[in-house]
Amino acid sequence: MKRKLALPHSLDLIEYEIVYSRRRTMAIKIDPEGNVKVYAPQGTSDQAVGKMVESKAAWLCRNLAEIRSANAGAVSRHFTEGETFPFLGRDYPLQVKVKPAAQRITVTLEEDKFEVMTPVADEDIVRGAMEAWYRRSATEYINTRIHHFQSLLPVAPVRVTIRNQKTRWGSCSNRGSLNFNWRLMMAPAEVVDYVVVHELCHLLHPNHSKNFWNQVSAVLPDYRARQDWLKKNGVRLNF
Repeated sequence: MKRKLALPHSLDLIEYEIVYSRRRTMAIKIDPEGNVKVYAPQGTSDQAVGKMVESKAAWLCRNLAEIRSANAGAVSRHFTEGETFPFLGRDYPLQVKVKPAAQRITVTLEEDKFEVMTPVADEDIVRGAMEAWYRRSATEYINTRIHHFQSLLPVAPVRVTIRNQKTRWGSCSNRGSLNFNWRLMMAPAEVVDYVVVHELCHLLHPNHSKNFWNQVSAVLPDYRARQDWLKKNGVRLNF
């Protein structure tokens, strides 16, 4: 059930959802869509949660405003000749070649363009082929980066999976499996590295404690800049 909190001296309302668990402390998270969730220990009263949300009102308003601004810049891509698609931070125009005799649809990334060979000019078919290409690229590239950072971190994921996640760029399960959003391949390489390191560090620290962020910083001293880029531009990494 969602609650709403009226901000002091304001007509604005903050809508949030409470998620109860066995955790010991309360925490607030905002997803890329601007949804606010409060994670609280079992038995925590609505009043206590409300006070906590109110104490974070300035932080919430600031971050929600940034998300709304970023979402206003969301792009809508078409799978037709000339549309551009980013890969590791660089935009490439799409070239669609229709060959009725082609046995299957293929996607290749040339030096200066994406080239799609298809037996029929259908945007849904091209879209599916492009997503499949990004997924394959993510599997290969992210596993390579994990191997690279394992020389700096004493960890080994049980499994690495590429997913179609809507609100997460990456996640780490309790069993040591790492999941990554295929859309990461649209971001610059340094941003992909940030998400990879972030999730690898969760294998050592399954939380966002000071020790966790110290570990991230030890590997990527400029992680905040990479984190900020993803926060501001993540909405554009989509189709």
